[in-house]
Amino acid sequence: MIAIIDYRAGNIRSIAKALEQVGARVQVTDDPAVVAESRAVVLPGVGSGGSAMARITECGLDDAIREATDQGKPFLGICLGMQLLADHHAEGETDGLHLFRGAVRRIPHGPKIPHMGWNQVQQLHSDLPIFANIPQNAYFYFAHSYYVEPQDQSGVAALTDYGSPYCSVIATEQVWGTQFHPEKSGDVGLQLLKNFVRWVKG
Repeated sequence: MIAIIDYRAGNIRSIAKALEQVGARVQVTDDPAVVAESRAVVLPGVGSGGSAMARITECGLDDAIREATDQGKPFLGICLGMQLLADHHAEGETDGLHLFRGAVRRIPHGPKIPHMGWNQVQQLHSDLPIFANIPQNAYFYFAHSYYVEPQDQSGVAALTDYGSPYCSVIATEQVWGTQFHPEKSGDVGLQLLKNFVRWVKG
């Protein structure tokens, strides 16, 4: 079972349906006990960094997420869900989950903010499991005003250019994170979710 964390923000139903479509059994939850019993965890995201982190902490989900990753459970953060894995989020000036070193900053420039729509994802390491059967420079769907600036570049798996290049995918042994929404990205998005489910099933 994959636990999809519900902190009362974002389109939980769309990621749940997409994961079910690629063969996963999912449970949407705000209960740390369910997260503890899960085989993997997905942290989706739409909304404000400060309020999202406050809700996660209020429910005790921050400790549950850290424990899950400490135990080696596959973890996928999507959009704001990826951003919250960093040390600090500029929106609300809040601490994140500290699952990788780095900060989240507002996009300083670009054609239009928020960055909404389809954009290319340039894979830096195309042999990573997260990119299996996904073409280089494939287009994914984005909707965000903030971006992750990792301190350690070794986990940066892909870049996207929007005024300037920024990290759009993180892939480490501990977590995967995508700034785009795979559940809104058509066939390539479903392929990425298939890759995640394959990781979960081992």
